[in-house]
Amino acid sequence: MNIEGLGRELDPELDLWNSAKPFLEKWMREQMGPQRLWRELRAEAPRYAKLLPELPRLVHGVLRQRPPEQLVLRELLDAQKRTNRLLQSIIYGGLGFVLGLLCMQFFMRVRVF
Repeated sequence: MNIEGLGRELDPELDLWNSAKPFLEKWMREQMGPQRLWRELRAEAPRYAKLLPELPRLVHGVLRQRPPEQLVLRELLDAQKRTNRLLQSIIYGGLGFVLGLLCMQFFMRVRVF
């Protein structure tokens, strides 16, 4: 607040916020007020006029699509199935290996353990 400090040096009674309030209110009305909204609506009116006839078709297309949550859920389920198949393969492979070692020990009398 250098400006306020300089202003207080020149005039100790200066209240910068009260001095700036009318300017800030005018600026906010210009930036956010109804006149600004009206100007923007007039500027965008041709675009809205082109979009309006297509709106029912666009809404219908969006409503017919699957929601993104279902797509993500489907991808997660597919990934889980792939993981389960991989784990099954590893477990069955390990069991086959151990059974093979046991068969070698019993039938061929090879000392593995």
